[in-house]
Amino acid sequence: MTGLTASSVRPLSFLAFDFGTRRVGVAVGNTLLGRARPLTSIAAEGQARFAAIGRLVDEWRPDALVVGVPFHPDGAEHDNTRRARRFARQLHGRFGLPVREVDERYTTTEAIAGGAADVDATSAALILDQYLREHA
Repeated sequence: MTGLTASSVRPLSFLAFDFGTRRVGVAVGNTLLGRARPLTSIAAEGQARFAAIGRLVDEWRPDALVVGVPFHPDGAEHDNTRRARRFARQLHGRFGLPVREVDERYTTTEAIAGGAADVDATSAALILDQYLREHA
């Protein structure tokens, strides 16, 4: 009998991103705990942004990356939808890791309502929590 047992399956780890043009929130989580936690926000643009993300990828060694993609309440795309998807493609191209997209409608509102100290990082954690609930 060949099959995977619970003890032979390694938990997967993730870094998640709440993309913004001024800041990118970052969270970390894994399938072992099935939960995410806010990590930091990156207030940099261009190459400096990707250098900061590269340091986090080196430190945390995730199996995959998760990017929140915003939509209008009716599900329609808008400019930030396209920007977030471009960011996801850039992450994949730069770091060679699988990148998963998650509908991130209302995560910022939820983070603010919850009194988050770092709204962007908390939004990233909510995005990753959603991914883990749906896929882990």
